[in-house]
Amino acid sequence: MSSETVSQALARVGSPVELLRNRATRAHTFPVAPEFTNWRSEQRAWVETCALLDQSHHMTDLFLSGPDAPALLSKLAVNSFATFGPGRAKQYVAVSPDGYLIGDAILFHLDEGQFDLVGHPMVIDWVQFHIATGDYDVTAERDDNSAVRQSGPPTFYRYELQGPTALALMEQVTGAPVPQTKFFHMAELTIAGHRAWALRHGMAGQPGFEVFGPWADGADVLDALLEAGKDHGLVRAGAKAYSTANLESGWVPAPLPAIFGDDPTLAAYRDWLPVDALGSIGGSLDSADITDYYLSPYDLGYGITVKFDHDFVGRTALEAMAEQEQRTKVTLVWDAEDVTAAMGSLVGKGPGAKYMDLPKIRYALHQEDKVLVDGGQVGVSLDCGYVVNQREVLSLATIDAAHAEPGTRVTVLWGEEPNSAKPQVEEHRQVEIRATVAPVPYVQSVRDNYRAG
Repeated sequence: MSSETVSQALARVGSPVELLRNRATRAHTFPVAPEFTNWRSEQRAWVETCALLDQSHHMTDLFLSGPDAPALLSKLAVNSFATFGPGRAKQYVAVSPDGYLIGDAILFHLDEGQFDLVGHPMVIDWVQFHIATGDYDVTAERDDNSAVRQSGPPTFYRYELQGPTALALMEQVTGAPVPQTKFFHMAELTIAGHRAWALRHGMAGQPGFEVFGPWADGADVLDALLEAGKDHGLVRAGAKAYSTANLESGWVPAPLPAIFGDDPTLAAYRDWLPVDALGSIGGSLDSADITDYYLSPYDLGYGITVKFDHDFVGRTALEAMAEQEQRTKVTLVWDAEDVTAAMGSLVGKGPGAKYMDLPKIRYALHQEDKVLVDGGQVGVSLDCGYVVNQREVLSLATIDAAHAEPGTRVTVLWGEEPNSAKPQVEEHRQVEIRATVAPVPYVQSVRDNYRAG
């Protein structure tokens, strides 16, 4: 681990793009078993029966309490907190002073005045910086993911259950009807004699619950879920299958944090933030201007989340953005013939196309590939992989509104030129993959049911 800060690394390298393009970091590590059976069967489980995904190890938790915790969280989020009481959760979206995404996470309001912010570290780091440098009466305890944590188990276990039989399974394991619970609301349940929270949530748009509680209870709860699951076709899903669930629900997991602006707060943040907290840029987007890699909440369909009922970092910039034409988040369905040709290019005389590591094809934390129409760029493809339920390669993208109509034909430029120094990038050549624009979420039943009660 380096003790170098982002500011120091920038002074050494000279360019944010060069720094991030060549960083020796992997896309993301899910520190759980890659597969329990095989990722194809595990993907099918959340559509056909029920999948159990262990989320205990791969995200960072920041536990917050104290008199100023609500005010701090509100100041750093585009979300409204007007009705955010205990027993609820929300997608927490934070932006830079110039209105571009720092990142998003899930904020749980547990008991009165007790919060748990869960997600990739980008937002966690941003909140911790403001606690460290501001005048807030807030107590914060960080629990890093299991790939980073120095010792000991996680604070909480988290088991995601999703699929058509999830509700019946939950009622069997608790011995009682599950309380009627709205999307992103929580219910208290008893499983194997232990109190547990259950968040009404489905990552792939199927009926689902995120069950969590103290780590010491986790083994008993897991055993009870697995035993009850024998009657409901329960399948344990590993890291490979789990990593693709967002392609069906439409969530973009890791936008590049927009921290390289001239605002004094961002300069102070770069002085505070270790360079090891940064991920890498990957893909065919090759601009030397780091702002071309930034995304706004509107680019990712979070406009409904932005509420101007409170003062927050980035509000003025977002008010101006809201008046402008925005890109639209879409699903891109990659052409089967072009994907087959790219994969087939690995056999025979090379170099071939950039390797596609199934089921998740993304090879950098911040994947940004050009989306083209008639050779001109109209957007970026952000996260890509293979979903066996549709037997298709899909990517999530944000593109100009003029080309966002379902059925529009576009092209994804796959691969880097010149090849970067990232260790996961081998010698290869860029290839064009034709694609068809489709809605987000991609599957009709998911669009209909994702937020259903």
